[in-house]
Amino acid sequence: GNIFTQQPSYFSDLDETLPTVLQVFNNILHKCGLQCEGASAEPQKLEEKVSVTPGNMPLQELKDIVLYLCDTCTTLWAFLDVFPLACQTFQKHEFCYRLASFYELAIPELESAIKKRHYEDNSVFADLWRRISHSRKKMIEVFHILINQVCLQPILE
Repeated sequence: GNIFTQQPSYFSDLDETLPTVLQVFNNILHKCGLQCEGASAEPQKLEEKVSVTPGNMPLQELKDIVLYLCDTCTTLWAFLDVFPLACQTFQKHEFCYRLASFYELAIPELESAIKKRHYEDNSVFADLWRRISHSRKKMIEVFHILINQVCLQPILE
């Protein structure tokens, strides 16, 4: 068995951790100058109105965001892949909706910024493109696992 079957209290730990996971997506949107619907939109200070976008941010910042996203998506996918029972807990936090909103807002924006940027070194472009594509693929796979567990499995059982 896995650690969750031996320690059912881990489900409530997971429940408490999920807002932090969702906050990762909000942080990325914030860093990209994008707002998520349904996210608690804190009033912006006037001097924060300088709009940073993935297209005009420093390359290092874009790299950091793409790396952070790639790590997050891969970890989420790996976790749900080995432990699909966690899906119910994820869904309590409207995870599918939040993931889909994030995907729609951030992915086209990041992809476009990566494509349009001028690179001194083409391997940097190749690496960023590989990571954003991997992130996108993992987000779709996470979505599939969630839909399968939360919507399809109950019908089949």
